[in-house]
Amino acid sequence: MPAARESLLDSALAALTDRDWSGVRMVDVAAAAGVSRQTLYNEFGSKDGLARALVRREADRYLRGVERALARPAAERERMVAVAEW
Repeated sequence: MPAARESLLDSALAALTDRDWSGVRMVDVAAAAGVSRQTLYNEFGSKDGLARALVRREADRYLRGVERALARPAAERERMVAVAEW
């Protein structure tokens, strides 16, 4: 994934620590990532596009963590506990 895209997604996620999604402004996300607002719109198309990409990235990260927990060389119960803790 290109660095600008990752930076934009990171900035959008960071913005959510202070406010809900309706309070996240595209101009603020772009500024935090160090790119123009036009670059943000070129990459995601809209705020909804940014939201979809962010949810997809975070879900993929979560599922990779689940896969790692399940792949551990441990008893099934221990792997299930690891998944629950993850």
